[in-house]
Amino acid sequence: MIFIIGIATFLSTLLGGLFALRFKDKLHLILGFSAGAIIGVAFFDLLPESINLASNHFSVPFITSIIAFGFVAYMILDRIVLLHSHHEHSEECQNCKNKRGILGAGSLSFHSFLDGMAIGFAFHVSSAVGTIVTIAVLVHDFSDGINTVNMILKNKGGKSDALKWLFTDAIAPVLGILSTFLFSLPESSLGIFLALFCGFFLYIGASDLLPESHHSHPTKWTTITTVFGILVLYGAIKLAGL
Repeated sequence: MIFIIGIATFLSTLLGGLFALRFKDKLHLILGFSAGAIIGVAFFDLLPESINLASNHFSVPFITSIIAFGFVAYMILDRIVLLHSHHEHSEECQNCKNKRGILGAGSLSFHSFLDGMAIGFAFHVSSAVGTIVTIAVLVHDFSDGINTVNMILKNKGGKSDALKWLFTDAIAPVLGILSTFLFSLPESSLGIFLALFCGFFLYIGASDLLPESHHSHPTKWTTITTVFGILVLYGAIKLAGL
């Protein structure tokens, strides 16, 4: 069963990324959807799960402080460490954009690794819990594939770079599942990790993907796709929790 689930997570992420590559001429609409999806994952998946897992050991204000820390830390990496510039056509900016794409895709891939760990640990609890978590992961793995490809393409990466990171993101949950057979992670620590990534994803969605989706395009349809992305993730996560 775990082997089949691992293949399913791989294919779900891969199909999402290939979808983004196939329709890259509509990238601004896909970016709008991706922004909504990644914000939806942060609010409806990572945030409640982090509180649920860590609240027995840490206060809710501390957990939300970790979320804020993740947001600020990612912003610092984006704007200071990576020397983010507004000079769109400079060589320095092109290198900067490539680094931003790698940072975003790498963050998404590590999140996918944590998704795999969540599946593995859930099945350690019971088959029923494992099944629910698996459904939730499979649903947003598709959008993870879209988001990973978009992070590379919008930051001046090529198709080959996008495919490399797509494969990395697709294999990550499989490795995450396998890793749970090697060690155990306390719920409190997993909750803190999820809170940190909630902050990362809020920054990526609200401060990076969303403004980029509106750049040089009418806001009507990108706004619609953003709201649609949020609603899709909300519905999928709620459905998986039934």
